[in-house]
Amino acid sequence: MLLPELKKRVYDANLALPQHGLVKFTWGNVSAIDREAGYIVIKPSGVPYEKLSPENMVVTDLDGRVVEGELNPSSDLPTHVELYKAFPKIGGVVHTHSTEAVGWAQAGRDIPFYGTTHADYFYGPIPAARSLTEDEINRAYELETGSVIIETFRERDIDPMAVPGVTVRNHGPFTWGRDAAQAVYHAVVVEEVARMSRDTELLCHAADRPMDEALARVTGELAAAGVDIARVEMDGLAAEGTVDLNFIIAVRDTAHLEAALRQLRRASAVLKAVRITAGED
Repeated sequence: MLLPELKKRVYDANLALPQHGLVKFTWGNVSAIDREAGYIVIKPSGVPYEKLSPENMVVTDLDGRVVEGELNPSSDLPTHVELYKAFPKIGGVVHTHSTEAVGWAQAGRDIPFYGTTHADYFYGPIPAARSLTEDEINRAYELETGSVIIETFRERDIDPMAVPGVTVRNHGPFTWGRDAAQAVYHAVVVEEVARMSRDTELLCHAADRPMDEALARVTGELAAAGVDIARVEMDGLAAEGTVDLNFIIAVRDTAHLEAALRQLRRASAVLKAVRITAGED
């Protein structure tokens, strides 16, 4: 592939990150490799996405030494280089700090393998690599980030082409693919299945504890409206065998009562909200 074409592809792939809601500010980068020509092309460091161009993509050799470009390469370049060296079939790498995937990374948990959306692209849980040690952080943070990813795949005997992504504990997700575009696609999948897995676990928990979940949703709605809640009482199940719950909510004054009624009547989880006064049944 000619170098200008590779730079254009990497530029397009980087622009896809904000288009898919995967980055804020400059929190992400995409690279691609041409192994035959001996080039890696990556986003420049700290440049806002609206100011990117094919021309300001940074070109390095296969060891990450800059060979073309006036700007500094992304600070995550050493991680990308390590992944290209360890996984010879990959052609593109993405790193983001997308919200849902970072949540699993910060929890240090694999993203569970719960459904067919996940199974279409990742043939197993998306692993969470360990945190870096203090020595690794101080020695070469970005390079060692690549090392702990590689360590995770080797120790757990995971095929990087079958599971084209990972999270690093307390950091975030990295994905890859046969080229930059596919690596971005996998980054989108990771974010979506991370959200689906979180929702699945929340819903399973809610099924076991419907009262607590419903109470949390109702009080959350009221807090969003700035309502000063004085007391909340549960008034029993609306009907045996259902998860419809009745709550009596006491607020500070009439103004807060009106705000509470307005907010609750707009809430999708609330079937009915009515005003009662002291002494009413």
